[in-house]
Amino acid sequence: MQSVNIQHKNRGMISFMLLLMLCALLPLSAIESPVKTGFARLQYEGGGDWYNDPEVLPNLARFVNRHLSSNIPIDQSVVKASDTRLFDYPFVYLTGHGNIRFSDPGLSNLRTWMLRGGFLYADDDYGMDESFRREIKRIFPERDLIELDSSHPLFTSYFDFSSGLPKIHEHDKKPPQCFALFDDNGRMMMLYTYETNISDGWADPDTHNDPAELRETALRFGLNIIHYMMAK
Repeated sequence: MQSVNIQHKNRGMISFMLLLMLCALLPLSAIESPVKTGFARLQYEGGGDWYNDPEVLPNLARFVNRHLSSNIPIDQSVVKASDTRLFDYPFVYLTGHGNIRFSDPGLSNLRTWMLRGGFLYADDDYGMDESFRREIKRIFPERDLIELDSSHPLFTSYFDFSSGLPKIHEHDKKPPQCFALFDDNGRMMMLYTYETNISDGWADPDTHNDPAELRETALRFGLNIIHYMMAK
């Protein structure tokens, strides 16, 4: 796969500045404490392993920094749904195999955060689909997940995935799917990947023993997610 063009690379560096500006739109705890610009992992209740493969976000940050000439902090932060620190992070990642559950304050906080500019990326690590969809519906009962195909700009925001969403792990051997949740202005607030497990491909080589080519593919799609989010 090749980069779409050199203009996209230049736009990527500009887009990182937009990410910093985005933090100004998240006014709660950001007023009280220094704003973070790194990636955060969402800790949830219910018993699912929200904490698995802790190296994936640092590895993604390194890959994004290398390609976009950005300076995203490498260290992973962990934040709970009900924590006001959620508003310090424009990009939050969620994964796991088991049950997901948010408290009522967590549901309210996540809703406000997403409506104010926050972006949630959720990747089914096999087994969280039913509970994740249930909790998202509790957060936004009035909105529906919309399936994206490869014609959506996300798929060509930096690297070319016009052939479709890559499948990193087999799981149930179903086709990989990509879903999104949008606000009233058409901004993507949440992305959910299912039957692909993109983020497993961000792990260290010996974690899942994925070949280098598959890990590169997963990291490239991860960069597309970040690049698309920053450019909007």
